[in-house]
Amino acid sequence: MERAAPSQKSDDDRIVLSLLNSVDDGAQSQRRIAEELGIALGLVNAYLKRCVKKGLVKVSEAPARRYAYYLTPKGFAEKSRLTVEYLSASFSFFRQAKADCTQVFAQAKERNLRNLVLVGKSDLAEIAILSAVDSGLSIFAIVDPAADETTFVGKPVINGYDRLTEPFDAVVITNVVGARAAFEDATQRYGVDRVLAPRLLGLHVPERSERKQ
Repeated sequence: MERAAPSQKSDDDRIVLSLLNSVDDGAQSQRRIAEELGIALGLVNAYLKRCVKKGLVKVSEAPARRYAYYLTPKGFAEKSRLTVEYLSASFSFFRQAKADCTQVFAQAKERNLRNLVLVGKSDLAEIAILSAVDSGLSIFAIVDPAADETTFVGKPVINGYDRLTEPFDAVVITNVVGARAAFEDATQRYGVDRVLAPRLLGLHVPERSERKQ
């Protein structure tokens, strides 16, 4: 039996990780998942069937002849494993994250957004904090409901927006695993004009020119 080439396995793992993240973020239709991942509907169907067969995803019937998808405990474990493996194995992660954060902060400065809050304690958040110093911007807190510590890279970590004690101009998404859910929550609270996200998270944050159309 032939083994998949390293690049093919990497692509497979990336799609599986993206699919598990999408399901975990609440996507409940194959079409929605396909739109989020930017891949063909048929490919989503094939990967979902594989994940169901492996016991990573559970399918249940929903009203109107639809199906609902949920991660199993095995699915959560696999998502965590793939996330750690991806971040650890990707030697270009720091370089790309640094470039993305620099770009995000340049956009913030152009729009006079200088006091920022990060959402999600992660390696990306650490890179963002370091990049903010070079950009001359201020990050005064990290919001992360799941955090088990009170400081991270010298910044206070709090478990909810309601505990922010200082005014801020914008939110920067640094939650790697639950990026889409964090982005949607932040935009509902503060509007898309006050939410920024590094490109590597795969979120489409519309430019002002797009929003005016």
